[in-house]
Amino acid sequence: MRINYISDAWVRIKNHCRTTVNKVFTENKPSDEFKRNLLISEHSPIRLLEIDWSWLNIPYWASTEWSRHKFEKFITSQRDDRMIDDTPRGKKPQDAPVNYDGYANAQNTIDAWRKRLCYQATPEARKLAEDFKVELHQYEPEWSDILVPNCVYRCGCPEFAMCKERFFARFCKYCEENQINIKNIKERYAAYNDFFNYEREANHE
Repeated sequence: MRINYISDAWVRIKNHCRTTVNKVFTENKPSDEFKRNLLISEHSPIRLLEIDWSWLNIPYWASTEWSRHKFEKFITSQRDDRMIDDTPRGKKPQDAPVNYDGYANAQNTIDAWRKRLCYQATPEARKLAEDFKVELHQYEPEWSDILVPNCVYRCGCPEFAMCKERFFARFCKYCEENQINIKNIKERYAAYNDFFNYEREANHE
């Protein structure tokens, strides 16, 4: 996982928010609390927050899974006239390695990561989502922290059947044990990020 570019757009974003409430532009940087509130509310200026990243040497089938989402992506071609090995396109296995570059705004990532952090996604696709979230946190923690699975986003599993890992049930139990008000979106998102980091560390032990 490699981040190639993140737009430094928060002053612009804040100023366009000010326009919508009849205020003039300023050069003041927004607070972390403003960033978090705006990202959770998903108001349109967050589309000015953009990121360019690369996943290197991922299975071809995982790249097609991620290609379904609505943002720009640039994926290594398997065309025979551009190949770098002796295996023709029609004979390449599903797990042939490709590089995947993505270019998305904050709203794109909120929408896509709802589906790919979900335990109904394949483990490989979910790991890419998790690695992105962890890497992004080093640069834009407020943005990273609002990337949550659909069950946390909607405060309930919307799938036909709950995942076999019963993630949302486990998450609710965690919130109950820690006296977290799951109906409060800020508390719920904060709890998810704590739970996400706890489970990730436990799985890496």
